[in-house]
Amino acid sequence: MLWIPASVALALVVLPVVGLLVRTDFARLPELLTSTASLNALRLSLVTAVLSTVACVLLGVPLAVVLARSSGPLVRLLRAVVLLPLVLPPVVGGLALLFLLGRNGFLGYLLDVTAGVRIPFTTAAVVIAQTFVAMPFLVVSLEGALRNSGDRYEQVAATLGARPWLVFRRVTLPLLLPALGSGAVLSFARALGEFGATITFAGSLEGVTRTLPLEVYNQAEADIDSAVALALLLVVVAILVIAVARPRALEGAGADRGDSRSGKRRTRKVRA
Repeated sequence: MLWIPASVALALVVLPVVGLLVRTDFARLPELLTSTASLNALRLSLVTAVLSTVACVLLGVPLAVVLARSSGPLVRLLRAVVLLPLVLPPVVGGLALLFLLGRNGFLGYLLDVTAGVRIPFTTAAVVIAQTFVAMPFLVVSLEGALRNSGDRYEQVAATLGARPWLVFRRVTLPLLLPALGSGAVLSFARALGEFGATITFAGSLEGVTRTLPLEVYNQAEADIDSAVALALLLVVVAILVIAVARPRALEGAGADRGDSRSGKRRTRKVRA
């Protein structure tokens, strides 16, 4: 009986992609994908997605550790706020960023007056918008991995005299590596496909803020064949990202099961 709803669910996911393939003009595909606008959008998407992923790692790892190793009502509230971009419409996130960092926002006005810096409608705005929507994916992955592994190895390392930074570097970080890999790939994929927050906060300026999803939207009104070709490119990239992230996630699960066998080795390294 489960095959019936499973087949419907599979069809709901697969058939739209099939429809995209049927509509694609494969004869013009190389021409459409190598146009100046398409290449500019692809280059900008890749560059900003990489930068936002780096920002997610640098900011999200400490945040995940703090959330996983703390407790109390305030931490639960902070966790809900951190995960808010997962459920908010991206356009709302873009508006929030605009009212924070725009010329009329309190922080944007301060930056403009004191340093002459204007963030909206720049490439930096694209990176900020992508980081805003993508970082929760990394935080969720890392916090779950930390909670599953527990803090017993960190406590043992601390009792052996290791300082907090050494414990983080030699014990906590190795525990996070499998989840960090899959979380970073998922963050990259989310940043690459970001649309709503980007167009609201950064606009759609070719070569500056018009990423691949924005180019698809722009071409949908001018050249539907080009829009379909770019959409197919995004689908291919998404499939590749999932293929890369999924094995790492499984490796992370295996690493969690093997933690009991490797804990003694980690503590001996810390003692050394």
